Amino acid sequence: MEEKEIKKSSVYTRSGDKGKTSLMSGQRVSKGSLRLNTYGTADELNSFVGLLRALTPNEIGQNATLEMIQDRLFTCGAYLAADFRGQKREYDVPSGVTPEDILHLERQIDIMDSQLPKLKEFILPAGGQAASVAHICRTVARRTERVIYQLLDADPEAEIEAGVKNFINRLSDYFFVLARVLARHENGEEVTWKRFRD
Repeated sequence: MEEKEIKKSSVYTRSGDKGKTSLMSGQRVSKGSLRLNTYGTADELNSFVGLLRALTPNEIGQNATLEMIQDRLFTCGAYLAADFRGQKREYDVPSGVTPEDILHLERQIDIMDSQLPKLKEFILPAGGQAASVAHICRTVARRTERVIYQLLDADPEAEIEAGVKNFINRLSDYFFVLARVLARHENGEEVTWKRFRD
């Protein structure tokens, strides 16, 4: 039986085999660069949000917000992958984050928080499968924020829209409150930190 010729897939290019990759502006940078770390971490967060969406029950009422978060994280990733200083700007990408997006997150935080008892103790990142993934999203959002500021500290001429920084900051707050809601939904209660053990 004659073997059918298979064309090379476009998924792999081999262009990154020597530890370099291209930004959207065409610049070749190290795969260890801070710029790459910013959008790579945003992509990691987006992947965990996808898992969280799959695990969050419809009755929690956050599916539309989680979908919006994924969309904005994707455009933020494209925005963070661009560095057009001294380059042509025909491929410039806006972040896609609007003041309304941030207000929407704040509104969802307020709605969920109003249904929760006041925190009197620290809670552990636990409480069920969805709640635990929400805590992972919270911590990766915090890391995304840290690497953005690491880039800005290392390169004072780098520009990142205030909206992107504010959006990422609100995300960690949003995931924290959502984790509390999910823990109570899944587990009946939150798992608190026991400061002193016998």
